[in-house]
Amino acid sequence: MKRVFSGVQPTGNLHLGNYLGAIKNWVAMQREYDCIYCIVDLHAITVPQDPAELTANTREVTAGLLAAGLDPKTCIIFNQSSVTGHAELAWILNCFTPLGWLNRMTQFKEKAGKRRENALLGLYAYPVLMAADILLYHASAVPVGEDQKQHLELSRDIAGAFNRAYDVAFFPLPEPMIFGAATRVMSLRDGRAKMSKSDGSDYARINLTDDADTLALKIKRAKTDSEPGLSFDPERRPEAANLLSIYAALAGEPVERIVAEHTGMGFAAFKGKLADLATATLGPIAQRMRELQADPGYIDGVLADGAERARAIADANLAEVRRIMGLLDA
Repeated sequence: MKRVFSGVQPTGNLHLGNYLGAIKNWVAMQREYDCIYCIVDLHAITVPQDPAELTANTREVTAGLLAAGLDPKTCIIFNQSSVTGHAELAWILNCFTPLGWLNRMTQFKEKAGKRRENALLGLYAYPVLMAADILLYHASAVPVGEDQKQHLELSRDIAGAFNRAYDVAFFPLPEPMIFGAATRVMSLRDGRAKMSKSDGSDYARINLTDDADTLALKIKRAKTDSEPGLSFDPERRPEAANLLSIYAALAGEPVERIVAEHTGMGFAAFKGKLADLATATLGPIAQRMRELQADPGYIDGVLADGAERARAIADANLAEVRRIMGLLDA
């Protein structure tokens, strides 16, 4: 089976954008691919973290993945720092990565901003660690959003540089997996801004832990426009397009079909239907998340088992990297 690797930041407070943009697709993929899913806590520490919050967020994200339907017996779920091979391979790959390649990474420029000289090395070298995450398991495919495609291209470049240096075909060149409708879920308050945990208003997002009443209220208050009826026009009617995309993704239907089925319907009636659909889809996930979070020992056990299985793959590949490079194992 083709091996897929993907990671998620342990930021806590998972929302609908996380579910529709990544987690829902991960659940579907576990039946078709050899899937490895990682809570990337080493990536998280590129910015300051409160230790207790980092632990809690790692468990919360794991609970969300399990509640959404990931089966730890079918796929591997673990936290990145539990497998030291990620850090070891990242250092090795640093030695094959020209500064010019990293200087072109737009995310670093955006996050560092005008304080670039004070930015931490971890933030600058983040893409190399991402390459190590993928290449450590010889993943051939990686689900990515548009904002991560540049980093995946860098992973391919680094893999190629290593292979050429030793005249081997050791690292595969991973391919991106881009998904369709609602991979980019927008804010309920601004159809041109991405749904985000950092938004000041909780009404801008739907959290996976929201109860039915809260969820319905957020959808009812979602921003719309004054134009009658529903049409899918992201440029001219971004809020209407966002609600239609969310409905289509939750229903597993093309957005064109959703528009056709609701022609002539007003926003109020459509929001009611969307709230019912979202409650039916997300309600069981929220309930299961609460149950899992009440049992941190179970979550830790899932992560420990996943780390052991991931470590077996990582150690074998790292041993071969060392052999190819002439690094002596004492």
